[in-house]
Amino acid sequence: MIKIERILFPTDFSTYAKHALKYSLDFAVEHNAKLYIIHVIPELTLPTGPGGIIYPLDEIYDRMEEEAKSQLRHMVPKRFLEKITVENIVEHGVPFLEIVKAAKKYTVDLIVIATHGRTGLSHTLLGSTTEKVVRKAPCPVLCVKYPEHEFVLP
Repeated sequence: MIKIERILFPTDFSTYAKHALKYSLDFAVEHNAKLYIIHVIPELTLPTGPGGIIYPLDEIYDRMEEEAKSQLRHMVPKRFLEKITVENIVEHGVPFLEIVKAAKKYTVDLIVIATHGRTGLSHTLLGSTTEKVVRKAPCPVLCVKYPEHEFVLP
């Protein structure tokens, strides 16, 4: 039997991710595994403001990080915190790269990730973090589809 001791759950705090969190929690409880929850703050490219004003990126990143940490602290219901160990992680960078780095760093056995189900032009323009994680991950990846999302065939 496959031994699952460490699970990585990437989140962007979307409805899709909240749905996938249920799978992460159930797997963690079932296998008595440690759950790592990661949120990646992407690099911002802000235009110069009127009159050449440059926005204070450090302050913006600090606020984004504090907000992410706050949301992570409240993601897991208390009934699960009594059964499993959870470690929250906030990173800065390209989401799929930071997720793969974290999977390697924490030697996770499984990544549970939501899929937004983008197709066509939006998929081409925005790319798919989930798809890139699946291709680059050092371990199995469970992609969770949101049940009410209707996929359109290309």
